[in-house]
Parts: sequence; C-alpha cells; structure tokens
Amino acid sequence: MGKKALPFLKALGFHQDRDWFKENNALYESDVKVPLGDLIEHVSARMEAEGLPLRGTRKTSLYRVNRDVRFSKNKDPYNTHCSALLTRTGTKKDQGFAYVHMSNERSFIATGFYGLTSAELAAMRLAILNKAPKLQAMLAAFKKDGLEFDFSESLKRNPRGFEKLDDEALQKLVRLKHHTFVREIDNKTITTPKIADALIALTHTTMPFLEFGWAAIDPVREEEALKNAT
Repeated sequence: MGKKALPFLKALGFHQDRDWFKENNALYESDVKVPLGDLIEHVSARMEAEGLPLRGTRKTSLYRVNRDVRFSKNKDPYNTHCSALLTRTGTKKDQGFAYVHMSNERSFIATGFYGLTSAELAAMRLAILNKAPKLQAMLAAFKKDGLEFDFSESLKRNPRGFEKLDDEALQKLVRLKHHTFVREIDNKTITTPKIADALIALTHTTMPFLEFGWAAIDPVREEEALKNAT
C-alpha cells in the first residue's frame, strides 16, 4: 500500500461526501487502489509459481470503495477500509479464498470459507463429522502454528440435522457459521513486502483445510450449476 493509504482512509471517515472523494480521487488511486491491485497480482503470480491454486487480478479481486447502502441504516457512501480476495476462479463469488483487509482500526489476512449457502454449509458440517479424525489432526497441526478457527460467529445450539451430536469438540465445529483462519497484521507492515509473504505463508499453511472444504462443497456447487443449466 502507498504511504498515504491509511491517512487517506482515516480522512475518508470524516469526509463521507462525494465532492470530497472526487477532489481526492487521485490520492485514492495512487495510494490505495493501484498498490492493492499490484499486491494482488504479485501474490497471484507467486501462488501460481508455488503451486497454490488461488488467483486474482486488479479487475476481479478488489472490493469497491463504494458501500452498498440499500439495506443498511448507515448511509455513509464509502468504506474506510480496503480489501481484496483471491480464489480458484479469480472472482469474488467463489468459495475457498485468501483475503486481505487493511484499515486504521484493524488489518488482517484470512483464508477459508465465508457465507456458504445452506446446502454448502450442510455439506461442510457433514464432512466435519464423517472425517473428524482427519480434520482434528489438521487443526492440531495448525494450532502449533498459532492458527485456530475464528469462533466469533457461531450458533448457540447444534444446527438442524445435528441435534443428537454430543461430542463437545465436534459441536463447536458444526456450530460455526463460517470456517476461517485469521492472522492480525501490524499496520507498520502493510506498505512492505511482508504483507505478501504473510498472505502466501497463511495460504500454504491452511491449504489442507481449503482442499478439505472444496471436497465437501464442490459436489453441491456442481449439482446446483447443473440445475441452473437445465
């Protein structure tokens, strides 16, 4: 990111109006959008060279600065963070990703699955039960590297179809609404190559879970695609 990226995003929080943004658009382009696009395409090229299946481009991977306010009480027109996503298809609509998020309040990177459909989430939960020993060994290895699932969004009870599950460790896993791993990033490093290194390292570490998740949800996604095609 450019040296002025965070100061710009901070100022944007105080100037949530289109005239101010128009006047400062050149700074947004030079220090936020273009450097983030450079980062994603650099990471994508490195992932390809290192055999990781995630891809991205500046055209398909970056989230817009404009907020979707149609269904929100907060009508501020602009996001005060910047973010981007790498997936197998290179689009933001795919599942199984590497994600980067940068703001004055919090910067982090993440991998995993977020916002699965109900059918995909049911398939993921079934895989968690059917392949519990494999998954638990995987999670134990991740924990040694300081990584655990983000449990901030979980159900209070077992989901439908899993009501009789009484294993506490598995209950915790099937109650997850999303399955992501997050590493916090010091804002001092977001203007350095360390952010790219960290995102690639996190992807390498958690690739076994991404492959686990793809094996679970891909049949569901393929079945849905066939239905939509007929």
